[in-house]
Amino acid sequence: MPELDARRKEFEALNAQVLDISVDSIPSHVAWRQKEVGPVQVPLCADFYPHAEVTRKFGILREAPPVPGISERAAFIVDKNGKIAFAKVYGISQLPDVEELLTALRGLG
Repeated sequence: MPELDARRKEFEALNAQVLDISVDSIPSHVAWRQKEVGPVQVPLCADFYPHAEVTRKFGILREAPPVPGISERAAFIVDKNGKIAFAKVYGISQLPDVEELLTALRGLG
């Protein structure tokens, strides 16, 4: 998230809005930002488990053991028509490649 936030203006220049969505609760988001990342401009949305409506619809919610209720780490680009133009699931400890996302966005133009 810090790199996405640091490069937010590059996304905006490509007419893109960056959102971060997590199955964690709002209080855990607040604590994480205060202790780990500090103030950022990228909105962090709570798709709180067990509902997890967004992550479930995007097919990235882990519902089976051993760790049900977490989401895969993934990045999506939704185009102006509401269609998924880019989707990639990363390893759970791997951060999305911001340059790859910017390249994909440039390809939509």
